[in-house]
Amino acid sequence: MTTATAPRAGTREWLGLSVLLLPTTLLFLAMTVLFLATPYIAADLRPSGAQVLWINDIYGFIMAGFLVTFGTLGDRLGRRRLLLAGAALFGAASALSAYAPGPELLIAGRALMGLGAAAIMPATLSLITNMFADARQKGVAIGLWASAISAGVALGPLIGGLLLETLWWGAALLIGVPVMALVLVTVPFLVPEYRDPNAGRVDLLSVVFSLATLLPFIYGVKHLAETGIDATSVVTLLAGIGFGIAFARRQLRLEEPLLDVRLFSDRTFSGALGMFLLSAVALGGVYLLFTQYLQLVADQSPLEAGLWILPAAVALVVVSTLTPIIARKVRPAYVISGGLVLSAVGYVLIALVDSTGGLPLLIAGFYVLYPGIAPAMALAPGLVIGSAPPEKAGAASAVNSTASDLGTALGVAVLGSIGSVVYGLKAEGAVDGLTADQAEQAAETLPGALKVAAALPADTAGPLVETAKSAFTSGLNTVGIVAAALAVVAIVLTLKTLRHVAPTDAAPAEAPETAAVDLVEAK
Repeated sequence: MTTATAPRAGTREWLGLSVLLLPTTLLFLAMTVLFLATPYIAADLRPSGAQVLWINDIYGFIMAGFLVTFGTLGDRLGRRRLLLAGAALFGAASALSAYAPGPELLIAGRALMGLGAAAIMPATLSLITNMFADARQKGVAIGLWASAISAGVALGPLIGGLLLETLWWGAALLIGVPVMALVLVTVPFLVPEYRDPNAGRVDLLSVVFSLATLLPFIYGVKHLAETGIDATSVVTLLAGIGFGIAFARRQLRLEEPLLDVRLFSDRTFSGALGMFLLSAVALGGVYLLFTQYLQLVADQSPLEAGLWILPAAVALVVVSTLTPIIARKVRPAYVISGGLVLSAVGYVLIALVDSTGGLPLLIAGFYVLYPGIAPAMALAPGLVIGSAPPEKAGAASAVNSTASDLGTALGVAVLGSIGSVVYGLKAEGAVDGLTADQAEQAAETLPGALKVAAALPADTAGPLVETAKSAFTSGLNTVGIVAAALAVVAIVLTLKTLRHVAPTDAAPAEAPETAAVDLVEAK
């Protein structure tokens, strides 16, 4: 029996890929670019401790909440059309956020950026799967897409630091304007449109159930981490779970579901998503506190902090690029779990950092853990897309992006809140001689304590600064322990659910069209 050879991509497809990688990098750069700007935003806009967390994580929450909806809409309405609409919204919201006069408008602008990102993200990956029919070329393209994500996450703080040295914090957000303008101009000429020719109408009630599942649940988890168990956290969590059950039951009844929940019955699909989610939660929380430690505890300038990150960023991109090549000969489960072991070691090192002279150990831990996450970032998209039918590529890529974005946002919110709680417990009432207002501000955040100390006599300011930095470091240590535990759980899940997946070169040549990266072992 003769098997038709899939057509190979030409110059236009590779140019189109290069254009699609720009917004992919930017969307994840936007998730971390404000980490180093947080102290400057705190000084300029004077947000509360809760608002500081919302400024950093509302973008990822909104992005995660709408990804499934927009991914499925792209399959029906056209993936390129949705990409262009998202690019226009993201660019406009970036300008709004950059010039926000207060924390409320900044949070709103970041939320709109997340909405635009939710339209762009699943469209980029699903368009790539259609542009590259040849299995080997498709694997390279998806590997480059994963490397673009790695580059965005890694370079966000560095670019933010460079801009903070010469401009103001809003410049870190304005990057989105020229990039999205370039996307709007070039994508119509280089990237072909694609929609599912057999897609039915969009079920609006499913869209409502999807949003009513994710948004209350996300808010409830964040509120629980900040304040503990109370009526608000219980009600929102139960509401999210209840709507989630209703959403799943409705999808099983519909002939054309918004999200085919049967995909989760595939061991590869669900295992890759679970591993990726846990890994992203651990990294998101540690990354935020790591960048703040560099500036607020180790007294590094934004540029110095960014330069400390640069070697790890380069290593992350290199490992992400090499990982698909290694996975041609070694089972993905072993490649991913090996990297996660390194991440767990790095988290443990961070848990041992102290507030005086702890910078070398902090950097060492970060340089170990950061490249360790790269195999998971590089291989998860291919595993997820490869286990779904081609016509469900948009929905599958949306679920994959949801795991990444929701994990990072939950890491910032939950682990960041754990760090804040530990800080508050350690800092509260630790220094005498402060007024009630000063003590409250100092116990809320480390930037608040440093601001109070700047107006105090040296004999009072010194102990306050020392206590506050020690309290912050205790929060970082606690988060490091939690992140290490999450990495261990991810390792166990990876070995349990993905060990059956064969190396790429072991996949059967007879059916390359059935797998996005030929990673899934033939059943």
